Amino acid sequence: MRIRHGFYALAIAALSATSVSAQTPAAITVTSTTLKANEVIPKDHTADGKNLSPALMWVGAPAATKQFAMIMDDPDAQFGGGNFVHWVVYKIPAAAKGLPAELPMDATLTAPAELAGTIQGLSGFRRAGYRGPAPPAGKPHHYTFTVYALDAELPLEPGLTRNQLMEAIKGHIIGQGALVALYERMPK
Repeated sequence: MRIRHGFYALAIAALSATSVSAQTPAAITVTSTTLKANEVIPKDHTADGKNLSPALMWVGAPAATKQFAMIMDDPDAQFGGGNFVHWVVYKIPAAAKGLPAELPMDATLTAPAELAGTIQGLSGFRRAGYRGPAPPAGKPHHYTFTVYALDAELPLEPGLTRNQLMEAIKGHIIGQGALVALYERMPK
């Protein structure tokens, strides 16, 4: 009887430890060479400039990471019941340490080589690739670049929206981090 009780206690402890780690993703630090946390996004990365995607880097992902995903959204612009989405990127290989600047608008990336197979999903503009900030004039908007470390190589198809991606990665997020930058258009 004692052995069975000990076995069940170990099984419950193991399940509890798994549940806790699944509920609390490891902290990932997200940085950029051109974006600074809580500072203004340079014009080249906005719709008022060249609309170029910024470089992002991350560190601190768990060793068990098999893929990354990244979503850029604007919580100050509500659209269709959620934050307006500017960029969705997924199937980023586990070896990647970030995304280079000026990614092409192609849905599936073939270059650089370390990102081959990475997919850019649909933004709130219903197009693949990065679409920079273009808020209405009057107040600063906060743009959140969230990186997710995943515990599996998920067979995700091109053309996913943020909501579809979040549903697909539910239960697979083992690390998460964000960089928030600002952009404001002045009234004319």
